[in-house]
Amino acid sequence: MSTNAPQAPARKGSAAGLGWLLSIGFNVVAPIVIYNQLHAHGVGDFTALLLSGLGPVLDIAVYLAWHRRVDEFAIVSLVFVALTAVVSLVGPHDARLLLVKDSFVTGLFGVLCLVSLAAPRPLMFYFGRKFATDGTAAAAAWWNGLWVHPGFRRIQRNLTIGWGVGYLAEAALRIALVYTLSTGAMVTVNNVLPYAVTGGLVLWTITYAKRAQARDAAAAAARAAAPAEPQTV
Repeated sequence: MSTNAPQAPARKGSAAGLGWLLSIGFNVVAPIVIYNQLHAHGVGDFTALLLSGLGPVLDIAVYLAWHRRVDEFAIVSLVFVALTAVVSLVGPHDARLLLVKDSFVTGLFGVLCLVSLAAPRPLMFYFGRKFATDGTAAAAAWWNGLWVHPGFRRIQRNLTIGWGVGYLAEAALRIALVYTLSTGAMVTVNNVLPYAVTGGLVLWTITYAKRAQARDAAAAAARAAAPAEPQTV
């Protein structure tokens, strides 16, 4: 990114922190608690797994009620919730098969990342706007304005490639574990592994983005300090 890029608006730290806590609660803790409680009361594996998906649905509902708008991230989340519901109900009602279907949905996200490279803006640009800003109009406008910088565009495309490949690998690993672990153990893995992979990808994203920005800034400074080429007549 150019060193002349506008500065980000101040973020509302308390609101961002609460958003992360709610997201972790609904997407990681709630599915495990719902499955374990239903299973302990005699509910079958398939039904318990299906109902454990209510946590992510509530997360989306809270986001929409909180921000009172639908952004690209919310649309993608809703699409994947719908896809998960559809693939869950298609075919035999087998718990292991349902876990495999969940992995296919995750893999589809990886494919979507890679396919979005052909779009005007790749998918991670929109995810970055959600998590790198506090969701206000000023912050969104700042993020959108960064697209004019070639370095920023390159970073977003490279991040999209990394996340796409990472989620495809995560889906393949989960499918292998489905037929290795018990259903109860796999429920925990199924709700923790995607976030562990996501955490690793977030760490890589932050590290890569900072290094890429530093390289771009150093290159811009070197160009500015270089003596002008003498003009030939």
